[in-house]
Amino acid sequence: MEHPENSSEYAGLQVNSGVEQPSIINPYLKRNRVRRRELSAAEMVEGILRGDVTILSQAVTLIESVNPDHQAKAQEVIEKCLPYSGNAVRIGISGVPGAGKSTSIDEFGIHLLKEKGGKLAVLAIDPSSERTKGSILGDKTRMEKLAVHPDSFIRPSPSAGSLGGVARKTRETIILCEAAGFDKIFVETVGVGQSETACHSMVDFFLLIQVAGTGDELQGIKRGIMEISDGIVINKCDGDNVDRCQMAATNFRNALHFFPMPESGWSPKVLCYSGFYGTGVKEVWDMIYQYFDFVKANGYFEYRRNEQSKYWMYESINEHLRQNFYHNPLIREQLKVAEQTVLTGQKTSFVAAQHLLDLYYEQLTNRSL
Repeated sequence: MEHPENSSEYAGLQVNSGVEQPSIINPYLKRNRVRRRELSAAEMVEGILRGDVTILSQAVTLIESVNPDHQAKAQEVIEKCLPYSGNAVRIGISGVPGAGKSTSIDEFGIHLLKEKGGKLAVLAIDPSSERTKGSILGDKTRMEKLAVHPDSFIRPSPSAGSLGGVARKTRETIILCEAAGFDKIFVETVGVGQSETACHSMVDFFLLIQVAGTGDELQGIKRGIMEISDGIVINKCDGDNVDRCQMAATNFRNALHFFPMPESGWSPKVLCYSGFYGTGVKEVWDMIYQYFDFVKANGYFEYRRNEQSKYWMYESINEHLRQNFYHNPLIREQLKVAEQTVLTGQKTSFVAAQHLLDLYYEQLTNRSL
């Protein structure tokens, strides 16, 4: 197309033809993408033992899946990795929301890797929404140093409605991480407050992070979480907040005097530190390793590990019984009927539940005959 601007009457003005616009579709994009081959259980175990974090992540995803086929494969992977586990130091970290758990883990982890070496795995549990059932899984963004460290592995997981501050599959994930060569495991719980028994039953040391201004000695006594804590640390002890943190530490020490002596024989200590500035972190780790020396000397370390194994055996039984009950075709059919009888007031909730259980037990009895 000839441009009128190129006419002789417009001297000194010339318009060149434009270039042809490229296609919006990437010509190098393969239309038929090659689907990644699914690894077998043996290949997954081999990759985990090799320390491949990509395969480790795939195995953790497999464990968290609710697909029955995936669960069977995941159990096979766990069983083969079990002989290579148990050699890591497991530390549970909890605290109220906003106490600085993720920031503290970043500082704790970097200090530990510098002082002790080895490899660190962080299992961060994120609360799931009651409405959408989704999770942000954004704790990794607050662990800026560990996120880029070559010897660290951070795995955020949704709580998926599990109580106790940890995900249902965290225990199995610990086994895989230990088999992959991670000799230090951090389990960061959601900030749920007073019910952390699930996390306590899978770690060797339970660290409670607190902040100043959460109450006096009476509030400290009322918190059930303090009974299971092996150490209490007051975060954000910097600037104008130092005096308040020292006062809070005194209150917590006074509250601990009202609790009976723990089975381990260890008296929990209360320390102050700043996760943001990294001050007081060394003293926290000195306390943790002092605890390990103490419980290994009196035999409580192995006793606690054995008790935890028993606890999770019973928890697994409860979980499998629950799934078997709700996946039973007869129960599925009768659940809606039972709901209507409760809503219309024909039966109480307890009578309706007992009726469903009786149907379930009767069906099991008939199968065995």
